[in-house]
Amino acid sequence: MNKSNYYDNIAPIYDQTRWLTQTVAEAVADFIVELVGATLETSFLEPGIGTGLNVLPLVRRGYAVTGIDVSEEMLNQLRQKLNGTPPNLKLIHADASQLPFPDNSFDVVLTVHMVHTVSEWTAFLDDIDRVLKPGGFYLNCQWITPPARREFEGYFREILSKYEGSKPESKRVDAPIQDINVEGYLHQKGYVSNYLVAKEWIVSNTVEELLSFFQSRAYGFCWQVSDEIFDKKMKDFQEFCIRHYGSLERIISSKAKFEIWAYRAV
Repeated sequence: MNKSNYYDNIAPIYDQTRWLTQTVAEAVADFIVELVGATLETSFLEPGIGTGLNVLPLVRRGYAVTGIDVSEEMLNQLRQKLNGTPPNLKLIHADASQLPFPDNSFDVVLTVHMVHTVSEWTAFLDDIDRVLKPGGFYLNCQWITPPARREFEGYFREILSKYEGSKPESKRVDAPIQDINVEGYLHQKGYVSNYLVAKEWIVSNTVEELLSFFQSRAYGFCWQVSDEIFDKKMKDFQEFCIRHYGSLERIISSKAKFEIWAYRAV
């Protein structure tokens, strides 16, 4: 399944199967506003805006936000949250790795789990540099997967690896920033950087809830096998979970983090 179809299909369940809640998003927005010294004149761009989880609080506070996403269905989810598209929000259905804006267009560019999806990441960073206003901020962010959920995913991948056509070695969502040297590249372009943790919070789910997320194919690695093999895999995984966790009602909890690598030209 190609990227656009994948995100179109998971759009209705995207928010509920992730771990960034509205309360956490509000706290992160507070952190970002203070970090960049935002006023209502500050303009934000998020390539890969999706359902707007990261920037919805900014939109509701009246900041000018532009978002690009490959999935029209994801953008529709954002529109539904706002009962339309307010004047301070501009949404573009397009390849988010290509920024169709004039030079010096935005005060802040925000990417979340985004850079690793771009084939030409250095060209993408060049484009971000181009559209940023002098003295603007580039915030390269990720939500760190809670360890208990990462462990759960690991068990799933082990079962997936038993079936032909699976790819259990594929990267976790919180691996890309370490694998791509954004910092080194931007330092060469005259940026200074700062690593920050915007928010830490506890994520709790029952085993049954997590199983239902996987059953709904809410994550990219769930599409690596055929429907027939997927059904067999899920049956095996549920049996494993009952043995390993003792009950599908067991609650597993651990800490998540919202990390920001903040870059600013000097």
